[in-house]
Amino acid sequence: MSDEKPIQPDLGHGHSHGHGHGLEGSWAVWLGVPGLRVILGLVVALGVLTVIGLALLWPDGSGRALVIDEAAELGLVTEQYDATVESVVEAECTYAPPDNPQDCVSFFFTMKEGPDAGELITLPEYNLTSLAPAPSLETGDNVVLGYEPSTDFYFYGDRDRGNTLLWLTVLFAVVVVALGRWRGLSALAAMAITVVVLVGFVAPSVLDGNDPILVAVVAGAAIAFLSLYLTHGFTPTTTVALAGTLASLVLTLVISALFFDAANFSGLATEEGLTLPLIADVNLSSLLLGGAVIGALGALDDVTVTQVATVAELRHRNSKLTIAELITSGIRVGREHIASTVNTLLLAYAGASMPLLLVFAASDQPLGVVANSEIVAVEIVRTLCGSIGLVAAVPVTTVMAAVLVGTTKLESDDDGEVDQAVEETAKPIAPTRPSASWDDFGPIDAD
Repeated sequence: MSDEKPIQPDLGHGHSHGHGHGLEGSWAVWLGVPGLRVILGLVVALGVLTVIGLALLWPDGSGRALVIDEAAELGLVTEQYDATVESVVEAECTYAPPDNPQDCVSFFFTMKEGPDAGELITLPEYNLTSLAPAPSLETGDNVVLGYEPSTDFYFYGDRDRGNTLLWLTVLFAVVVVALGRWRGLSALAAMAITVVVLVGFVAPSVLDGNDPILVAVVAGAAIAFLSLYLTHGFTPTTTVALAGTLASLVLTLVISALFFDAANFSGLATEEGLTLPLIADVNLSSLLLGGAVIGALGALDDVTVTQVATVAELRHRNSKLTIAELITSGIRVGREHIASTVNTLLLAYAGASMPLLLVFAASDQPLGVVANSEIVAVEIVRTLCGSIGLVAAVPVTTVMAAVLVGTTKLESDDDGEVDQAVEETAKPIAPTRPSASWDDFGPIDAD
C-alpha cells in the first residue's frame, strides 16, 4: 500500500472553527440595523429592570421566620435525624387480645445524630392488618426519623437517599463535562445558579409577602440572563436567544394570566395548597401563575438557543443564503423541534401525575369531568399556554438571528474560500480510515 496521504482541501483562515465564520455575529451589526438596535436597547433595559427588581424584592428572611414559627405551632414542622435499621421483628401484637391475635412488625434503630445519638430506639408496633402499610425496611438500611421534642416521640420519616442522590449528581456532572467540556462546566454552573435563585430568592421573597407573579417574572428574567450568557458566552447571537426567550416569556405570562383568570383557579386542589394558607398569607392563584411562567422558561431556552444555532450554522455552511432563505430554513427546522417539545411538556406533566391519573381512572368518570377538575385543568392550561409561547419563540428568534448573522460579513465573502472549499471537497479523494478519538464527539471550544 502507498504511504502517500490523500490531499485535503485547504479551508484557510481557520474555517474549520465555528468562531471563525462569524457564527457569533458581530456587535457592529446591532448598530447598523435599526430593528436590532431597538431589540438590544430593550434587552439592556430589561436587564436593568431585572437588577432593580432583584434589589427591591430581595427577601430579608422575616416572612420565612414567621412562617416557620406558625408551622411549628401547628405541628407541621418536626426535627429529623438520620438512623440505621438494627433489626426488624415480626411477632404477634402485644396489645391484641388472645381471642383476636394480630400480626405486627417492630423496627429497632440506632440513632446517628440528635439527642439520642448512638442509642437504640424502638418505634411503636405497625399492625400488618391495618390499611396503612408498614415501611419496607431491612437491617442496615439508612433512614430518617422524625422527632417531637415536647413528647420525646420518634416516628418513621423516610429513607435516607442522600448517598444515592450524591452519586447520581456526580454521574450527571461527569457525563455533562465529558461531552460538553468547558461548555458543560458552564451549563452546570448555570444550573447551580438557577437552584440558588429558586431556593434563595423566589421562595423566601414570596413568603415575605411579595407578589408571586412579580417575583416569578424577575426570577425568570434573572435566570435567563445568567444561564444563557454563562453557558453560551456574551455574544450577539446569545443576545438574540435571550431576546427571543424574554419576548416569548412575556407572551406566555400574558396568555397564562388571561386563561388562569378565566378558569378561576383557587389553588386549593392539592394538599400543599390546603396547608399553605394556614401558615402564610400567599395568593395561591398568583402562585400557580408564577409557577407556570418559571416552568415554561426551561423549554423556551431550549427552543431559542437551538434556533439561533441553526441559523448560524446555515450561514456558516452557505454564506450566499439570503436573510429570507435563512428565516425559511430556520423556521422549517423549528417546526420539527416544536412538535417534539410540545409533546415533551405534556408528557412531563402527565408523568408527574401518574398516581392521580390512576385515581381518576378508577373513579370511572367521563373525560370531560376529569379535565374539569382543578388539579387536572391547571396542568392542561399550563401545557397549552406554555406551548403557545414555545411556538411564538420560533419565528421571533429565527427572524432576529437571520438578520444578525445574515448581515454579518464573513471573511470568505470576499475571497470565495468557502465556495472553493466546497468544490475541493466534492472532488474524489483517496479513502482514508482516520483514527477516532473521544474529542471527535465533543463540541469545538472557542480559542
